[in-house]
Amino acid sequence: MEWIGDLERAFAAAIYPNRYLLAIVGVGALVALVLVARRRRWDLTVRRHPRGAIAAAAVSLAIGIPLAWYLGSPLFISTTVDEPAPIAAAVPPSPAFSTRPVTSAQPAPSPSKPGATIRPSTPTPAPTPVALIERSGSFRGADDFHFGKGTARLIETSPGSFTVRLEDFAVRNGPDLYVYLSPSADGYAKGAIELGRLKADRGNQNYAVPPNADAAESASVVIWCRQFSVQFATARLR
Repeated sequence: MEWIGDLERAFAAAIYPNRYLLAIVGVGALVALVLVARRRRWDLTVRRHPRGAIAAAAVSLAIGIPLAWYLGSPLFISTTVDEPAPIAAAVPPSPAFSTRPVTSAQPAPSPSKPGATIRPSTPTPAPTPVALIERSGSFRGADDFHFGKGTARLIETSPGSFTVRLEDFAVRNGPDLYVYLSPSADGYAKGAIELGRLKADRGNQNYAVPPNADAAESASVVIWCRQFSVQFATARLR
């Protein structure tokens, strides 16, 4: 059904920027159609063939209503998620910078002797979580209609394990939207890694990268309509 995607792209490129003017023209055309129908008495044709008219109307509604809902409802329905940021694995300190206390070769003075003290050992601090690799970029919409904003972060939470996080994210909602890691900085391309269906069109959300995927070579995070092959937003990773 890529032809629907072609129509949607044409709408975004030509119709949406001129939507107000086209709406006025459309209302005028509808009024003109009603006047012509009344003058030519199209209502008499419907009255002569009521069964055919009812059948045609029923088929049109049975096809048109579900299709219009599938394509149009995401424009009016918005959802938000707020997931916590992923926790990076703790990286142990380097042996060259060991925090162990240095002990003297001479024995420590006995506490029984006057004036003798024992120095307490310095505790080894726990390693703090540190992201091994992190790249990020800001979202940009494909055009005026397909807007996108927020930040995409590619985080290595442990050696070889990556998570894509969308923060302060918002995008034009649409049908069948998925999140991809693409090898191209310009957006979706052959070899893009699918991370799953978009959880919500707004908010903070995480997507685990498959363990066998080469996430480190990815150049962008893409919001892509898989059903109609339409790109909604892209964030170049730097």
